[in-house]
Amino acid sequence: MTSKGSKTQKTNWLQVRFGDVVRQCKEKADPESSGLERYIAGDHMDTDDLRLRRWGEIGSGYLGPAFHMRFKPGQVLYGSRRTYLRKVAVASFDGICANTTFVLESKQLDVLLPDFLPFLMQTKAFNEFSIKHSKGSVNPYINFSDLADYEFTLPPVKEQRTAIFALRSMDSTHAAIEGVGQTHRQLVESFIQTEFANFDAQCPHLPCKDTMRNITVGIVVKPADLYVEKGDGVLALRSLNLFPNRFLLDDVVEISHAGHAAHSKSALDAGDVVVVRTGRPGDAAVVPEELSGINCIDLIVAKPSAALDPFYVVTFLNSQFGRRIFSSGTTGTAQQHFNVGEFSKLKIPIPPKQIQHAFVDKLRSFEKVGSEVSARVAALRDTRSLFLNSTVFGAE
Repeated sequence: MTSKGSKTQKTNWLQVRFGDVVRQCKEKADPESSGLERYIAGDHMDTDDLRLRRWGEIGSGYLGPAFHMRFKPGQVLYGSRRTYLRKVAVASFDGICANTTFVLESKQLDVLLPDFLPFLMQTKAFNEFSIKHSKGSVNPYINFSDLADYEFTLPPVKEQRTAIFALRSMDSTHAAIEGVGQTHRQLVESFIQTEFANFDAQCPHLPCKDTMRNITVGIVVKPADLYVEKGDGVLALRSLNLFPNRFLLDDVVEISHAGHAAHSKSALDAGDVVVVRTGRPGDAAVVPEELSGINCIDLIVAKPSAALDPFYVVTFLNSQFGRRIFSSGTTGTAQQHFNVGEFSKLKIPIPPKQIQHAFVDKLRSFEKVGSEVSARVAALRDTRSLFLNSTVFGAE
């Protein structure tokens, strides 16, 4: 159906097909002779971000034969592979991309404003259609001919202009708040590095074996043999559940109660320090009260002595100071690994306990500010999504 199709319940809204109002641009360019300087690959595009903030320089390295599609400022780039990643971007310069990145533009400027197109492609309905009609399982892809069949209700140009203004205002505010968050993170990192530089220069250094009541490692011998169905056992953390200063429990396994009892040495208590030893050696967090009593798999477990604040220890391990020391002790090439013995020998600067507490309290006050900034970013993102999907395309 063309843009002259039937009206929806909203006056002057049109039921259209994507292919009726959008064209795929197929202008080709030779990277070596085109005079163009930049190229865009899939990893240069970010999920749910219309900005291109990274690119490659043509001539700086090998560029595969697929990179021969030219794009121009204002055109929309769409990653046609793994469309669940929602990679839509607006070009702000001339360049080249691979043929797996669609270069799109409005076909009927009096029906679909060019600046409205990228917002249309960020809607939930468009994304769901693209995922549903993708082909393949390992690296799913969609053809433009499939996208062309996507039907949606399109607001009139006047309402498109209003929506563009509102969405751009939201995006500008979002970018500004993100900038505040980035500056905040840099200030916190600077504070941590400055404090540890002082501790490093002024305080005694003791190995972990002398500052921990106990150091052990989680289950390492056939842990999968102990797995049980969710709800039937005891939670067991793995490296994929542990990140700097936090735990992610979306994919946590459970082991049998008998297995938990047989591996009581790796049972966790509140205040324990757990450290990744394989893959991302050094990522560390303090076990909170709500996770006390669970177990772990292939993680270093350390119980700090009374002279150490566990949050001070974790901050050190996650800092550049700690990372540098961990890197010097990691082994393996395909996958980094950190042994319990190496951790035991790791020396940490030990300031007086009250100074550790003051340091941790200051960090917590910083984290509170950071959490407030993150909450504002999330709230604005939700508002934008609601406006785009329910208001702009509410006639669907």
